[in-house]
Amino acid sequence: MITFVKRNWVIIAVLLLSFWAVKPLFVSGFFPMHDDTQVARVFEMGKALKDGMFPVRWVPDLGYGYGYPIFNFYAPLAYYVGGLFTLLGFDALIATKIMMGIGILLAGIFMYLLAREFWGEKGGVLSGLFYLYAPYHALDIYVRGDVAEFWAYAFVPLMFWGFHKVFKDPKWKWVIVGSFGYAGVILSHNLTAMMVTPLLIIVILLYCYIAYKNKNIHTIYYLILATVLGLLISAFYWLPALLEMKYTNVLSQIGGGADFRDHFVCLNQLWNSHWRFGGSAPGCMLDGMSFMIGKLHIVVLFVVLVLVLISLIKNKYYNFNKNYNVAFFSLAGFALSIFFILEISRFVWETIPLMVFFQYPWRFLLLASFFSSFLSGSILVFLNKELFKKYGVYISAILIFLLISFNIKLFNPQTILAKTPLDYTSEFALKWTASKISDEFLAPNFKKPKSESEIIKMPAIPPQETLMQKVSNVITFSGAIVLTLGIIVFRKKGKSG
Repeated sequence: MITFVKRNWVIIAVLLLSFWAVKPLFVSGFFPMHDDTQVARVFEMGKALKDGMFPVRWVPDLGYGYGYPIFNFYAPLAYYVGGLFTLLGFDALIATKIMMGIGILLAGIFMYLLAREFWGEKGGVLSGLFYLYAPYHALDIYVRGDVAEFWAYAFVPLMFWGFHKVFKDPKWKWVIVGSFGYAGVILSHNLTAMMVTPLLIIVILLYCYIAYKNKNIHTIYYLILATVLGLLISAFYWLPALLEMKYTNVLSQIGGGADFRDHFVCLNQLWNSHWRFGGSAPGCMLDGMSFMIGKLHIVVLFVVLVLVLISLIKNKYYNFNKNYNVAFFSLAGFALSIFFILEISRFVWETIPLMVFFQYPWRFLLLASFFSSFLSGSILVFLNKELFKKYGVYISAILIFLLISFNIKLFNPQTILAKTPLDYTSEFALKWTASKISDEFLAPNFKKPKSESEIIKMPAIPPQETLMQKVSNVITFSGAIVLTLGIIVFRKKGKSG
């Protein structure tokens, strides 16, 4: 135990400092959120798993009692975790809280692992906590209740860490980490996967170019393998979701109140906007929710920019392996994220058809939070070396204290309701309340019930898997076999790569 603590004391410290982000989950009852279907979905996932269904695509009670192929289209990873906890004996409400808590904590841990590669232990801790306590993270958890998105938020740094390790030390174990990181993003939230995949491609191309110049061709093979395996092991979800979406009413979610033209953010809102629990509205004054990046995030980012420019001027030459080049890449990513949030990017949104699926330009706050948090740890690296040695620990402690002091108030729900599991899993709650909140994956010609009396009372019979679903299962199974064989070979070689 002592050895374990000594070896992992930094991760333990990050977890302890994360307490205030998950504290509301320890209170009895539950809190209201925009997507108030989480407990129902966890319950239905557990019910399907208990019946022996895997992968789970269909749930019996949602869809007004007719059954509903929600997990064929809505990213299922977080709900598999929640569903497994119900199989272990936890009620659906407790399982949902555990599922949410795991997703919150993983964000800080995975960002720490990524940032440590570039900024060291202290920088990794700073980046991990800045990422975990980012305002947009709090918005996803305690306002929107978007479990899928904040689970993907957690896997984004794991994905980049895995691919960086493949480039730096091409071995099977890092291929596994990279592929699971990428698959984790895809299986957590398809829109986040759409958002980060272009960035991942750019990173992979840069790494391949450097590897080619250095004649490390095997590194290129490993990078490609990690990408392909990530796609293969998640194919059971994304392949049917893409090809069978035409049989649903999901396109009804585009336009109307979710028209991207009405949801661009004003520049001043990124610095300061009132923390509320309502929704997004056109203009700068009517929004019922906040779009802050975080004042401390912005201040630290500005300081890093100044330090990077000073460092670049002093060095007087360009080398990709230098820390300031990684910082410049991240600064460019942050700037691009802000561009997509503001109305000046409207022509891009109107030019690229797939952009309409994002619905809300402020979704790119996820990337803005990622890059600003990642860069926060670099402030220690770009300080004067003597200052770093003397005051690095104190600077880190002050920044962590300010971060938690400023942002702790955001990681609280609007109110706590005296809810029990039955409030979310009764027949009425499942077949009527939860079904009304989310019914976009029903057939386009489905006639929605107008009252509770019209919902079906008989148990729904799940349909047979389609040919596409069966093919996607085989593809995922093939990817899993390759990964398993890779692990076996890796272990037999004494973990020598």
